[in-house]
Amino acid sequence: MSEQLKNALGYVEKERNSLLSELKEIIAIESVSTDPAYTPEIEKAAEWLKKKLASIGIDNVQILPTGGHPVVYGEYLAAGPDAETMIVYGHYDVQPADPVEKWTTPAFDAQERDGNLYGRGTSDMKGQLMAAVFAIEAMLKYGDLPINIKFMIEGEEENTSPSLFAFLEENKDLLASDFALNSDAGMAEVDLPTITYGMRGLLSCEIHVQGPGKDLHSGLYGGAVRNPIHELARLIGKIHDENGRITLPGFYDKVRDLDDEEREALARLPIDEKNVLAGTGAPEFWGEAGYSFVERVGARPAIDINGIFGGYTGAGTKTVLPAEAHAKLTMRLVPDQDPDEVLEQLKRFLDENIYGSNTWSLDFKDGATACTSGRDSNGVRAMQKAFESVWGMEPVFYRSGGSIPAVGYMQEVLGVESVLTGFSRPDDNVHSPNEKLHLETWYKGIDTFIHFLHNMAGS
Repeated sequence: MSEQLKNALGYVEKERNSLLSELKEIIAIESVSTDPAYTPEIEKAAEWLKKKLASIGIDNVQILPTGGHPVVYGEYLAAGPDAETMIVYGHYDVQPADPVEKWTTPAFDAQERDGNLYGRGTSDMKGQLMAAVFAIEAMLKYGDLPINIKFMIEGEEENTSPSLFAFLEENKDLLASDFALNSDAGMAEVDLPTITYGMRGLLSCEIHVQGPGKDLHSGLYGGAVRNPIHELARLIGKIHDENGRITLPGFYDKVRDLDDEEREALARLPIDEKNVLAGTGAPEFWGEAGYSFVERVGARPAIDINGIFGGYTGAGTKTVLPAEAHAKLTMRLVPDQDPDEVLEQLKRFLDENIYGSNTWSLDFKDGATACTSGRDSNGVRAMQKAFESVWGMEPVFYRSGGSIPAVGYMQEVLGVESVLTGFSRPDDNVHSPNEKLHLETWYKGIDTFIHFLHNMAGS
């Protein structure tokens, strides 16, 4: 073990409390990207990161504007032109805390309980981002790094990164690199080190169904005028058939199916589906017939209604037949599916299935293609070796059901693949009340990133 590696690991062990205090500081910043009311908090989080990166020896730290929330950029180029250059990607924005009444302790007042740190962003992804930052800080205290680093930390990932593609195109030269390190993933199972090589794509939109020209008295018109909430519910019910298949015309035409080799590899993953199910609180798994849970969430497309609203939803009763109804919808797409084409398939479905007395409209929000990465790059091998050193086992390779637009965007615009990993556990309540970070796992994550940086010297 080199002196730099030994000293960096010792530093993290000695400074656990101070590192945790810093994490609590950034957790306390309510950097919700989806609500304009939180824009001052977004700016505060960007400034906090700018100050932090500068303090650990990162050069040229800037807050760069985008079409939306800014990107925090910084660079370490002391390894020289012959060394590989790595983008450290992350996001400092978080999901809203709602429903706030479901939190045991306030969402932005990080609290320790039973070996976990509870708070919005602890796991997704301020904790994961800071694990990488703290690892770089520890290594720089005792020497130079064997690779060049460029930080790109965005503020819109939880809002589907609407400004990132254009930002990458406008800054291709600044961001030129060989690969990216992205810690916005997690472990496929508790205490199971994981490298994610595939992410599903994303399409998000809102469906609007219009009925009568105004809200009507349900006593005077109920049963005589078609209710748009009823119609929207009927349409939503037709999106899947009895076997869990999606019924949009042409939806599966470009879906790349799994070959036997990959199905066998996914089946060998040591994932306890009973434990996963217990963590959801759902009575059973559901989905497309003929596929396992792991295949459904990682390699098959899905459509979900995220919210439905219309009419009166306040306290008490209001006997109204509403004029309109709305639903928020997201699709998870797989390789070869084009979000634009799938959007057209959804439009055709609505055209073919809506009853004539109602009309529909659609607001497209964002789309991102699915992506897969190679499993034999220098960065992946360095991460494999790091997991073996810290966890005492080889990591598994996993296809995640989630979507990170930046992964595909960086592939398309910059030509770089991502080493995608992380230390979030399946029971960390990501996007839910009482989000948490298992602290011992997090500290092992910092150590893993330290070993990864050390291993890049021999890549």
